[in-house]
Amino acid sequence: MRRLERSNPIVTLAVAAVGAALGILVQLALSGRGAPTLVPPLSLPVSLIFIGAVLAALGIRLRRSLKRGTGAVDPFHAVRLLAASRAGQLVGAGLGGFGGGLALAVLGRSVAPPPATWLPMALTLLGGAVLVGCAVFAERCCRIPPGADDEEPAETPGEPGPADQAAFLRLGRPPRSSTPCLPPAASEVYKGRCGPAPARGPARIAAPWPGD
Repeated sequence: MRRLERSNPIVTLAVAAVGAALGILVQLALSGRGAPTLVPPLSLPVSLIFIGAVLAALGIRLRRSLKRGTGAVDPFHAVRLLAASRAGQLVGAGLGGFGGGLALAVLGRSVAPPPATWLPMALTLLGGAVLVGCAVFAERCCRIPPGADDEEPAETPGEPGPADQAAFLRLGRPPRSSTPCLPPAASEVYKGRCGPAPARGPARIAAPWPGD
């Protein structure tokens, strides 16, 4: 079975860097126009932390089901959780980086802003980091435990392999089959199981043995 590939952390860091750059550019553009500073609402970091907690809870539930074997695991549920965790990493990195960029642009000014201005930005950065961490944990929970898929299914002893096929063809005999074949008389009735009945030619008379 094919192993699950982890998300590339370089992509997550790149998304965070792009978000931080956008946050700095937005604050600089607003400051150049004399507009007020962009302050994200407090509901944004709260939502990021809540989504991260949901992903972590679903990941823990899936891991317990895989370890204890409490029942059949729905593969569609695991695939949806995997997709949500990977999307959560990108969303958390982007929004967290954006909040960090806003905070850097504000704190870099000569006049320090009040805490009511930069605190929501810092909380957005923290919420994005929490979402990324929970999403990475949920993605790891979707992996199959080591050794669960290492054993390859063995071939059935009665089934002929490629070597048997070639050997039987050289001998002029059909390969063996694990399905028992019916007698010729019954094969006329059950043609779907053993194939067509053998052709009946003229009866052969055995030559007399010398001395009989």
